[in-house]
Amino acid sequence: MEIPDLPPDLRFARLGSDPSEIDFAFEAKRAAMRPHIVKRWNWDEAFQRNMHARNYSEKPFFEIRRAEHKLGTLSFQRLPDHLRIGEFYLFPEHQGWGVGSAILAHCLAMADDMRFPVRLEYLHWNPVGSLYRRHGFKEISRSETHCFLQREAVLY
Repeated sequence: MEIPDLPPDLRFARLGSDPSEIDFAFEAKRAAMRPHIVKRWNWDEAFQRNMHARNYSEKPFFEIRRAEHKLGTLSFQRLPDHLRIGEFYLFPEHQGWGVGSAILAHCLAMADDMRFPVRLEYLHWNPVGSLYRRHGFKEISRSETHCFLQREAVLY
């Protein structure tokens, strides 16, 4: 599954197996998630790199780009009964400007066209939950650390 460009200037290039692409995706995770992870645990670089390597091998990753600026990463994949958003990390300097909302709306429009619900998860204490709820996501379950959300397809 590919993510089409979002006019006027957002591009989504599929990341491959080149070590520099894997490292870029990890740097986006570290920049976006480290502040939230250290609220509860220590940042264990080796553990985080191993988890990232596993996730990277299991999911398609896309670079989010505006012109020459790399804004972050996104995993968006089709599963048998839903679409899954994950690894949605924007570098801090690109947060709070509406980019995340625009990308999320773009992915949700794709899901609506396909008539698929979308699922995702986030750490309870990460404020990104308010973004997801504004876009129609509802909690379907929770763990000690994560909130699992789903948004049903909007049929027109």
